[in-house]
Amino acid sequence: MNKKQKKVLIRIIVAVALLIILSFVPAEGWLQLALYMIPYLVIGYDILKKAVKGIMNRQVFDENFLMAVATVGAIALGDYKEGVAVMLFYQIGELFQSYAVGKSRRNISELMDIRPDYANIEKDGEVVQVDPDEVAIGTIILVKPGEKIPIDGIVTEGTSSLNTSALTGESLPRNAKEGDEVISGCINMTGLLKIKTTREFGESTVSKILELVENSSSRKSRSENFISKFARVYTPAVCYGAVALALIPPIVRMVFMGLPADFGTWIYRALTFLVISCPCALVISIPLSFFAGIGGASKEGVLVKGSNYLETLSQTKYVVFDKTGTMTQGVFEVSGIFPAALSKEELIECAACAESYSSHPISKSLQKAYGKEIDKNRVTEVTEVSGKGVTAKVDGRLVAAGNGRLMDQLGIPYTVCDQAGTLVYVAVDGTFAGCIVISDLLKPHAKEAIDALKRAGVTRTVMLTGDTKRAADSVAAELGIHEVCSELLPADKVAKVEELLAKKSEKEKLAFVGDGINDAPVLSRADIGIAMGALGSDAAIEAADIVLMDDDPLKIAKAIKISRKCIRIVYENIYFAIGIKVICLILGALGIANMWAAIFADVGVMVIAVLNAIRALFVKKL
Repeated sequence: MNKKQKKVLIRIIVAVALLIILSFVPAEGWLQLALYMIPYLVIGYDILKKAVKGIMNRQVFDENFLMAVATVGAIALGDYKEGVAVMLFYQIGELFQSYAVGKSRRNISELMDIRPDYANIEKDGEVVQVDPDEVAIGTIILVKPGEKIPIDGIVTEGTSSLNTSALTGESLPRNAKEGDEVISGCINMTGLLKIKTTREFGESTVSKILELVENSSSRKSRSENFISKFARVYTPAVCYGAVALALIPPIVRMVFMGLPADFGTWIYRALTFLVISCPCALVISIPLSFFAGIGGASKEGVLVKGSNYLETLSQTKYVVFDKTGTMTQGVFEVSGIFPAALSKEELIECAACAESYSSHPISKSLQKAYGKEIDKNRVTEVTEVSGKGVTAKVDGRLVAAGNGRLMDQLGIPYTVCDQAGTLVYVAVDGTFAGCIVISDLLKPHAKEAIDALKRAGVTRTVMLTGDTKRAADSVAAELGIHEVCSELLPADKVAKVEELLAKKSEKEKLAFVGDGINDAPVLSRADIGIAMGALGSDAAIEAADIVLMDDDPLKIAKAIKISRKCIRIVYENIYFAIGIKVICLILGALGIANMWAAIFADVGVMVIAVLNAIRALFVKKL
């Protein structure tokens, strides 16, 4: 509990004590009013101050104004105890709400407590702590056991286990050794690591995660926008309704029925009506539900960039996947070499050299299979043909390495390989030299992820890939994916997603899951873009609406379940709060509900709605 909350708690205790004491004091008239004004001002001076400020700023109709009018009115009618009690219970409700919101924020900040305070660097033979912002790319930093990795980089010395739970929600430690890429925010558990930084702190994983979480509340969902608009219309409406209730019935009684006006009774009912009408439960609990939902998702390693995306995700019926790096590990290995005009060694050498300037996983697998250091001075005039392959001069000879479309484009006759996998056809000086088959392993939870999506109510799964039809069909059959489209260029993926978007109904939403830089346009075009965060490219993460921090496709179904639980809680609160308000407003207008019922309708409903909203934080067992 912070200082502000402790101060309010002390005021509540003092007001309750004074109220109990005054109930035994036999005072009447002005003395009684003066005595009851003490606890009233102790508990309510800040609400009165905010109400006056709101009137001066021409923002009259808010909960402070409603409470001030209702309680001052009750005191003016001589109901001193009820006037103080209404303000007291309102403050108790506000304190509870403040504590609940603070607790959920603390839970989230603890989960996301990944911002490093310093980085260790060596200066003149000594280890010095510096601000992570001051560390340049290429600097060697030291991370001791128990410390957070402050900046993304590559391990240059040492081995250790890393705790990645704050980033990925995964409790199992991950091993790191020399040559491994490591991301900021992980905790080094065992050995001393020396890491060569590959990014500035502002561009590192930890900074981007914190930025995503901090900015998520600025993107409001339709439900939140509805509540904001509702409150702007609803609050003035009930204020005018209360005025009408205070004036019209007594005037009708007096003028048309010849009965006593009884203004006191109707003003009391109008004040009760005002207390009941306060829309606190809605205004507080709906954003809190989304905030808790985003926090619960963060705990599981699913970063949602805004509550609007959480709401869209809950309606997902189509899930479209990229293949490489999304459903497969993106760890390619050469599984077959079929020479035509060269030896196996010459074929792999030509392909590896031609691809030596590329960082694509397929290129890396060719270089790994070659197994020797490549002298890049041998390689000139490298041209990358998007979605098809590369051409380059190796030792003065023109080498082309890529898929069948590259051979077709260059007009080179080739023998089609019938092996399952990614096929790299190689031509030297315009003559077909052979084919290299590269295989990619499925991710451990890929099949389980597809089954989980089907159980979660996703009606159609689609896989889009630039890989060969044979390799794509083999993966799709193994995973149980409904539809597969292969040999696609980046532009073709966008066109296919456009086609799927046109087919589905307005209420059904389409999610695209990808990890590569060529997935960024599709991620932006889909109703909801989901990026693989740990290994995914910056462009994909930037374009996506949701980021999976551990690259596990099983988290997609988990994210959908989290979003649906959150939305369910939001609608429970909307129906519950509005339903109770309407019933109590009718009862208040008829004189059946008194101020005590009004307190329940306001503070009680708010407390119940806030408690319900906090349930969105608990998503472990979904």
